[in-house]
Amino acid sequence: MFKKVMIANRGEIAIRVIRACKELAIKTAVVFSEADAESLHVRYADECYFIGAAEPSQSYLNIEKIIEAAKKSGCEAVHPGYGFLSQIPAFAEACTRSSIEFIGPPAEVLKRMGNKVEARKAASEAGVPVIPGGLKPASRIEDAIETAEEVGFPVLVKAVYGGGGKGMRLVKNEDEMRHVLETAMLEAESSFGKREIYVEKFLPRARHIEFQILADKKGKVIHLGERECSIQRRYQKLIEETPSPFMDEELREKMGESAKKIAKAVGYVNAGTVEFLV
Repeated sequence: MFKKVMIANRGEIAIRVIRACKELAIKTAVVFSEADAESLHVRYADECYFIGAAEPSQSYLNIEKIIEAAKKSGCEAVHPGYGFLSQIPAFAEACTRSSIEFIGPPAEVLKRMGNKVEARKAASEAGVPVIPGGLKPASRIEDAIETAEEVGFPVLVKAVYGGGGKGMRLVKNEDEMRHVLETAMLEAESSFGKREIYVEKFLPRARHIEFQILADKKGKVIHLGERECSIQRRYQKLIEETPSPFMDEELREKMGESAKKIAKAVGYVNAGTVEFLV
């Protein structure tokens, strides 16, 4: 059990982690920017460390400053919360180099699963069905059209990195592909720093089902059931419902086992989510 954990986040996210630590009698340290000097998480934690200006790139996204604060605090582990650095492999690697436990998946897993094409490959290799589409980025318009013709229009053009609908476009024919591909690439680059995209079959009126998984370092993986996330606007979830009114026990069992297969195949550790379209 850790004696002290640093939370590399702010606001409600940090408060939730602090509360969990207090229940386990673990001391907490937090970081804060100029904008958050009076925030509740700063007052609620046992220790707090200033890390810079309000701009996230100068504070909550600054790996060097957070590692420096963690070393000063003497913490044994860093909890990234979600968002900010939680899915950045370089942050997990920096923690490891500094002999600080990163509470999250290993850096190599973050690298692979943060890349949607690699994540699709991992699922396919684990024997889990994937939506028809490319298993490599479409670097040229000809590549995108070729994949779209193989799986059949309409298709989705999606950013290889990131999410939230950024860099995603519905394409109904070859002419549309020629018009929207470069725009999707530019949006992906401005949002995630990389312009790679790939193509997959568009499934109209599909159900969006997510399974929460937990995995330890000894290879044990469990799932905590599903969430129905089908009600969305512009690819952003509006309502999450559990259990899903769509699922029956047979499908729930099959999808839950598939989620665990993927986690085991990539060596996943900690909490994660596997998303399905049905």
